[in-house]
Amino acid sequence: MTDGYIAYSAARATQAEALATAVTRLTGAVTASAAEGRLSGPGPVFVGIGASLAAACAPVWALRSRGVHSWRLGAGDHPLPFPASAHPVVGVSQSGRSAETLAVLDSVDPARRFAVVNVVPSPIADLASGVLDLGSIPDSYASTIGYTATVAALGLLADAWDGGRIDDGWARLGEVFARTERVLTPQLRALAPLFASATSADFVGTGPAVGSAEASALLFREVARIPSTGMSTRQYLHGSMESAGGGVHVIFGDTRELAVAETLAYSGHRVVLVTSEPVQGGPLLHPVTVPRLPAAQRAIIEILVTQILVEAVAEVRGVEIEEFVFHNSDIKVAAERPGV
Repeated sequence: MTDGYIAYSAARATQAEALATAVTRLTGAVTASAAEGRLSGPGPVFVGIGASLAAACAPVWALRSRGVHSWRLGAGDHPLPFPASAHPVVGVSQSGRSAETLAVLDSVDPARRFAVVNVVPSPIADLASGVLDLGSIPDSYASTIGYTATVAALGLLADAWDGGRIDDGWARLGEVFARTERVLTPQLRALAPLFASATSADFVGTGPAVGSAEASALLFREVARIPSTGMSTRQYLHGSMESAGGGVHVIFGDTRELAVAETLAYSGHRVVLVTSEPVQGGPLLHPVTVPRLPAAQRAIIEILVTQILVEAVAEVRGVEIEEFVFHNSDIKVAAERPGV
């Protein structure tokens, strides 16, 4: 057990209810911000690290689909100070203490500093001129509800940005999440033996599902200790697919992904296909059917699939979820910064 966090199983057990509560709270906050004119103008640049960066993928896709220029950038991947522009910079950090994200925000004009965090007060929240907080929801160390609620917060922002309308489906997402969890849990737990001797895992997703692939690979590294990589379908097709062998391939999508899954299975590789399309399974091809939803809502259901699966895989491989191997001292700042 890690100080300040709850057990993975405990976080998952209450996730559907906590997510529904968070969505209601966040919808009100986003609606109020839009009414005040705070969600207008050039599209946001989301900066984050790890799961927080992955969480911004589907929301950025949603914004770009509406013609709004928006980006997600790795907070530690750019020289500082961050280049000046008219775009607001949104620091995404569940803890509010990610050192790289804090450094980016600290280097931009105070009027352009915004934050999406779970914990308030926190250094990143204290630095931002506008904060959307999840409500300090208790989360597991390998993030569960902290991740899904972050995707929801960013997805709601994307919907409402610059005169947009919040999708009605958000109000029903908690119910959809709970129902999907009930239906898929037996099937996904039955797939865990596929990973019993896997030497690696590839997670591949189309467009808005790239974040799901990235977050899934991170969870499999953290929870099941399997070397894993997340990437886009098109990047996978441009060479990365050639090293298939000895692992399991988890693919998210409804279009080109169907052919990728069939090709891999036909060549003798184990495949889990997470799709909303009807697909005939086979000895090596295991379709998992998820509801057809807008990008950010779908991303939340996709990571639910991974959360269920990786917990079962950890059991099969005898890995204790709560025990991390490495603890790095320089990726989080203190809860209170000197002079703040």
